[in-house]
Amino acid sequence: MKIQLDKDVLADAVSWAARSLPLRPSFPILAGLMIKAESDVVTLSTFDYETSAQVTIEADVETPGLTLVSGKLLADITRSLPSKPVTLSTTESEVELVCGSARFVLQTLPVNEYPELPTMPKASGWVDAEELAKAVGQVVVAAGRDELLPVFTGVKIEFDGENLSLLATDRYRMALREMTWNPSVSVADASVLVPGKVLAETAKSMLASERVTISLADVSTGEGPIGFEAQMPSGLRQITTRLLDGEFPKLRHLMNIPNDLTVRTSTQDLVAAVRRVALVAEKNTSLKMLIERDSITLEAARGDQAQASEAVSAIVEHGAGDPPLTEAGFNPHYLLDALGALDTPYVHVAFTGSGKPCLITALPDLDGDPLEDYRHVIMLMRLSS
Repeated sequence: MKIQLDKDVLADAVSWAARSLPLRPSFPILAGLMIKAESDVVTLSTFDYETSAQVTIEADVETPGLTLVSGKLLADITRSLPSKPVTLSTTESEVELVCGSARFVLQTLPVNEYPELPTMPKASGWVDAEELAKAVGQVVVAAGRDELLPVFTGVKIEFDGENLSLLATDRYRMALREMTWNPSVSVADASVLVPGKVLAETAKSMLASERVTISLADVSTGEGPIGFEAQMPSGLRQITTRLLDGEFPKLRHLMNIPNDLTVRTSTQDLVAAVRRVALVAEKNTSLKMLIERDSITLEAARGDQAQASEAVSAIVEHGAGDPPLTEAGFNPHYLLDALGALDTPYVHVAFTGSGKPCLITALPDLDGDPLEDYRHVIMLMRLSS
């Protein structure tokens, strides 16, 4: 194999493909990055038996071929090269990179031991890349991090005609984002559970494209791997990932929080106040929100060492709840995650009672209605006496 290509294009492609490599591969061969040169394109691929990443870029291919090298090492090398054309050539056991006066020689890995890459499923439809990245970012903050409970680390994607919904929960908070997409086949009442971390990285890495194609192996049942594809300025990026097993909890009915008490306030002001007051919050203790007539006051303490409080002006409306709620306890990190997912100047918080979940939604205008396409539910914490 002998190819020549732009340094920045190569470095970007290698870095993107190598980011899917496992930190501690179960087999040494899975640390490899496959390079395949043919015609006038080069394809870089990685696969760890769960997630595959493949990027195809244009190159001057003098001699086609196939080789396998350490992906992380190649990423480090290409990132450090000077801004000059790169020539990559191979022998039976080595890969040589030459860029200006810089020269690197890497030992190759046995290609015949590398697992066969999964086939990208047939395209099922597409969604705007920017809208997908925004939606995934809003939902994935509520996904769990405990690998011992894999179901809660996933994001459930529901397909119903032109409607697409994303749901996530870690049992203490829940997020739902509803949007539209453009199906190329009939998809009704299908759902898949995608690893949250993979989905977040995929959506973010494809943000520079116009659209992201979503491919389902079986649109009728939602089974099999799921694929994402986007044409980027530097090349075509493709990712497939296995789906998570297990029964995802039913969440939608929990999103219907009665408006026994609602608080409307500035998103920016509330975020700033939470960050300041939370500085003295003791670990695993709640941030207290005192709900008053025309304001809310945040309080936190670290034993007798430090205390903090801050008031934020708000519009407070009481519903039919009896007795009226006057205070609520929040996990400050959960509250900041929910507020950070909003892109409106105001926030609408609906409470139904002490110790019960609250609903956070985006509010474009203080006098308007909250948006319903994104809903974030947080379980309130018990306040210490």
